[in-house]
Amino acid sequence: MPSLLLICALSIALLFSERTVVLADDDNSNVKDGPALSIDAGADRHPIDPNIYGMAFPDQALAKEISLPLTRLGGDGVTRYNWQLDSSNAGDDFYFMAGLHDANPVVPSAGPDKVITDAKSHNGRALITVPFIDYVNSATAPDSSYPVSIFGPQQKVNPYVHPTINGQQTDAGNGRTPDGKPLPTLTKEQILRTNIENTPDFQRGWIKHLVQTFGTTEKGGVAVYEMDNEPSGWTNTHRDIRSEPIGHDELVQKTEDYGSMIKEVDPSALILGPGDFTMHYQGNGKPGDGAEDHGGVGQGTYFLKKMQAYESDHGSRLLDYFDEHYYSMDQAGQSEQTILERTRSLWDPDYVENNWVGRSMGAIRLIPRFHEWVDQNYPGTKVSISEYGWGDMSKLTNALAEADVLGIFGRERLDLACLWSPPKVDQAGANAFRLYLNYNGSGGKYGDTWIQSKSDNQGKLSVYGAQRSSDHVVTLIVINKTADDLKSAVSLAGLQPTAGAKVFRFSAADLTKLVPQPDQDVSSSGFTATFPAKSATLIAIPAGG
Repeated sequence: MPSLLLICALSIALLFSERTVVLADDDNSNVKDGPALSIDAGADRHPIDPNIYGMAFPDQALAKEISLPLTRLGGDGVTRYNWQLDSSNAGDDFYFMAGLHDANPVVPSAGPDKVITDAKSHNGRALITVPFIDYVNSATAPDSSYPVSIFGPQQKVNPYVHPTINGQQTDAGNGRTPDGKPLPTLTKEQILRTNIENTPDFQRGWIKHLVQTFGTTEKGGVAVYEMDNEPSGWTNTHRDIRSEPIGHDELVQKTEDYGSMIKEVDPSALILGPGDFTMHYQGNGKPGDGAEDHGGVGQGTYFLKKMQAYESDHGSRLLDYFDEHYYSMDQAGQSEQTILERTRSLWDPDYVENNWVGRSMGAIRLIPRFHEWVDQNYPGTKVSISEYGWGDMSKLTNALAEADVLGIFGRERLDLACLWSPPKVDQAGANAFRLYLNYNGSGGKYGDTWIQSKSDNQGKLSVYGAQRSSDHVVTLIVINKTADDLKSAVSLAGLQPTAGAKVFRFSAADLTKLVPQPDQDVSSSGFTATFPAKSATLIAIPAGG
């Protein structure tokens, strides 16, 4: 028989052990069961185009760190860009200012050339917007479309001084009467005071310059040419020179005129259009089409049909990317959770936004909708979103949403995308791009081939999986959108792990960088892991071929 002393000792040890278990449970009381995740490396495999990770006007420190693959030169200010003078007119975005540039003397195409050079310096390429609006800027010194000295008192006058432009300051008005009514569109004579007529021949000189300086598209020059910027917004942003909305046929004709010119100069060039916005909830086209007969189809569908007809008539493809700009609309009861939730508008047939868009058309499911338009009207055309935004990239919630968006782009087979107002190198949103382009600080990238990745509840825990063709590593990105730590089982199929997985994460604990975590043990059937609240985690699993 054991001695009384031994029995007492065993009893105390057992009591201590039980108390330890209780304490551990208390410490983990905030961990909840998460949805199951499943990965099958042998199913649903398709390439992921690196051009989906593009940005417009990126922070160069971040672009260099992540080897940003695509840089876009676009936006409202490029619509009136004059390549010979390297200056534009900002339109309604900035007091209709013209002739703004820092170089003296003027260096033709200096701004775009720098964009391309900067992109090439970190092994990336550039998307360049080519204006096809009726007029482009002709002013060299600071000027404006509605100077008070000519048009009288206005609602606002540009209060800013531009010391880098010879210290000059204009009397630029905002093109509105003192009571806020828009001033009339300028007469042609007034337009030509600070603009010249735009033609394909004028832009031909620019394309020749770009090809001579950087090479053709197939030889590493400009990656893609975008056909102007948001033509349906001209009557607002560029109302000083444009009063009539662009119609179905004019949009097609301008694309043909300028796109065919570009392909004459560089037959390997890739054309992206129409670079517009809100087509996903247009019914029978944009206002201003008048008596034009388009068979009751929306402008996007009509555009694709005419591009198909162009190829049939000419024996060559003009349009390479069907493009849309997209900004998720604010919703009633907007919250951090709604910001994360509305990424579903990109794909989910069951998600209806709680705003006027949802009330008017139901589910947007933007990317599948575009694929359907292309498949039905011009098969083989790539699909892109060359401008989009998801809010303030300094905030954790928006950074998590951006990480979710990039994963969705790869899963839904998008071919190109560029974030507007991208993050600075030290902002939270930079981590969303690090996950996909340089998670370990040594060039580690998310895979280039999508593999089947599913979550039982993507609203709580989303998962995106891919495999790298270079070394067969399987990379998983798991995003916890909830305020709770979630413990989930991750099942694996179709691969044989050869070592433990490397893990990197960003969360509220550190918004400035991805933080390495302890290695994750992985078996051929999977593993179980806890994903902290409001976090994004990358798991890199070494695997057999």
